[in-house]
Amino acid sequence: MTAHVAHFNARVRDIFSLSKPRLAALVLATTGGGLFLAPGAMSTFYVLLTLIGTAMTVGAANTLNCYMERDVDGLMPRTRTRPLPAGRLPAWVALVVGLVLGAVSVPALAVFVNGITGALAAIALLSYVLVYTPMKLKSPMALFVGAIPGAIPPLMGYCAVTGELDWAGAVLFAILFIWQIPHFLAISLFRKDDYAGAGFKIFPIVYGERSAKVHAIVWAVLLLPVSVLPYPLGITGVVYGVVASLLGLGFIAFAVRGLRKDAGRKWAKGLFLYSIAYLTVLFAVLMADAN
Repeated sequence: MTAHVAHFNARVRDIFSLSKPRLAALVLATTGGGLFLAPGAMSTFYVLLTLIGTAMTVGAANTLNCYMERDVDGLMPRTRTRPLPAGRLPAWVALVVGLVLGAVSVPALAVFVNGITGALAAIALLSYVLVYTPMKLKSPMALFVGAIPGAIPPLMGYCAVTGELDWAGAVLFAILFIWQIPHFLAISLFRKDDYAGAGFKIFPIVYGERSAKVHAIVWAVLLLPVSVLPYPLGITGVVYGVVASLLGLGFIAFAVRGLRKDAGRKWAKGLFLYSIAYLTVLFAVLMADAN
């Protein structure tokens, strides 16, 4: 009996892991930021409904991604122990779970929250699964396509409250969109060999490492003025403006260090970690200093 329970628990953990919980947690944090910053009131019930619906949509996207990339995941040391390439789960389980999560979450958001939030969820899910995922094996431009669904969750949170798109929501989307470029370029640089072995067409492989580093600098520079916009738009106070400026300058300085001859995998991983810290602090101050 104990062995059966242990086996069942292991299966449940494997199915849950298909949703990539750590990535989903970061996405939910940005969704929460959008909910918090939006003008107007929303009951606790609808806040929870929005977050649960978003989590299910993200889970659907990640689970279907695992299904579609199960073969290439088996080629990379970092991912070959995942449930599908390791053979702990049959592929059909991931397909069914992903489809069910998507089929439930998107209509639920549209019906019980509002139509625009449901539409944004559908765009994020479909673009991630049907465009971004297969495109990764064909073109480095997938980097920019993938940034679209990645930037939609905070906009979903914002629109869940307002029921409409406006400049403040657009700024949240822009911050997340731009931030993802240097963030994922850093990942592609320190995991270049893994991606090359799996056949992914990433920037450092197709255009070279220096080109990837220059793009990281360019997008970090672009992120600075965009990230400060919530202050002049009256969304936040001066504290946010100062913190966003300092964080942005730090991001640029860290990215520029990549042009040094000794900047290798350790620098790229450092830039990745800084990008995570940057986003965490930025959104924390954004919510704390909201007007």
